Order: sequence, then structure tokens, then C-alpha cells
Amino acid sequence: MGYARYVAVGDSQTEGVGDPDGDGGWRGYADRLAEHLAGVGPDVRYANLAVRGRRAHQVRAEQLAAAVALRPDLVTVVAGMNDLIRPSFAADKVVASLADMFAALTATGACVATVTFPDLALLAPVLRPLRHRVLDLNAGIRTAAARHGVVVVDTFGYAVTTDPRLWNADRIHASPLGHARIAAAFADALGLPGSDGTWSRPLPGAHTPSVARTVAAELRWMTSFAGPWLYRRVRRRPSGDILPAKRPRLTAVTPPARGPA
Repeated sequence: MGYARYVAVGDSQTEGVGDPDGDGGWRGYADRLAEHLAGVGPDVRYANLAVRGRRAHQVRAEQLAAAVALRPDLVTVVAGMNDLIRPSFAADKVVASLADMFAALTATGACVATVTFPDLALLAPVLRPLRHRVLDLNAGIRTAAARHGVVVVDTFGYAVTTDPRLWNADRIHASPLGHARIAAAFADALGLPGSDGTWSRPLPGAHTPSVARTVAAELRWMTSFAGPWLYRRVRRRPSGDILPAKRPRLTAVTPPARGPA
């Protein structure tokens, strides 16, 4: 099926943080998916309403009405990571916000797609306490998606999704390769021509680092990323406070010469 009007809603992952576009901005999985769509059918237009730092209820409050007004035939909804890593996390509240978006968007006749979260406990030892949160949130996402007929890209359980090479050094945003895999996973779940299940295959050359390297990496991460993030939270300064939507209007997409990835 071809899609001519694609709208992406979400937070920094959808904005594309971690995947530089070469012009001082971010590319990201949504841009890559839009390019894939443009390679499949003509006259594809794409809007990206995502703003970094947004929690699920903020995405619903700030982006849902605008998304509906754009009359999309395809919408990706990705939110919850900024909730997941906060002490006040409540899976039922996050799922309720996502379910509201699923209901409103599918009611317009659009195809809606979302994603579950990978097993963060396998990405870094310090993230192990988050595993039960991921399990609860994913279960809620699957249930809400099934209720509203939403396509789900289920990343949990695939070893490649916690390969450090798919993640930025901050371990919150995907790397360029990670964004490419997310876009490929959405394309596969949507059954787009030129897509398949290769996104889920392990990367070659995987290895287990030594204990010393692991400890050193954890210390670098704590001082370079976790510490500054906690400082911003204490001062209540979300990273996207003064930023506008990345691409608020539906505009034409040119498929890249090198292909969808």
C-alpha cells in the first residue's frame, strides 16, 4: 500500500537526535522512513511534529490535534522513553496517553504504527532497574495497539536492538545505524516494497568487552551524560522547552540516491 501523507509524532528519537543530517540538524528514522516511502510512490509529503524532551502526555497535548488536522494516511507514534527514565514513571499513565493518540488517529482512517522498547537492561548494567518498567510499558503498548488496530514494531527480544553500535554514546538516542534499523523495521511492519526482516539480524563482529572496559565505559557515561541529565531534571529544564516542531507542515520528500537507509 502506498502512503502519500506521512506524519510523525514523538520526542527526540522521532526528531532524529543522534543521527546528524550533515547540515547541522538531525535526520532520524522518521526522515529515513519518509524517504523510503518516496522511493516507493510519487508525491509523498511528510511532516514531523516531534520535539525533544517531551513525555507521552505532552506529545498527546501538543502534537495530536496538529497531526489530525494534517489528514495523514500514515502516522508513527513513538513516545515514552522520557517517562521511562523518571522516578515518577507510571506505565498505565503513559499507555493511557498513547491509547488516546491511537484512538484519535485511527478514527481518521490513517494507518498508525508504533514501537515497543528494547531490553535496556542488556544495554548497560546501570539500566537494569528499568527492566520491569520496560516490560510493563511494552505490555500496555501491545494491548492498546491491538485494541485500536495499530501496527506494532516489537523490538524487545531481538539481540541487535541492544547492540551498543545501534545507540548513541548517551544510550538514550539511536545512532545513525540505529535510526536506519528503526526505519527499516517500520517499513517491514508496514509491508512496504523493498523491505524485509533483515533489520532484526545481529551485526557482524559482536564481542563482549572486558570487565575493566565495561567499568570504564559506565564511569564515562555517568559523568558525561547521566550527571548532566540529572542536573537538568533537578532544575526542571526539559531539553526541548523552546524548540518548535521539526517539520510542522506536510512538504515534499525526495528519495535519496543511495536508497532508503
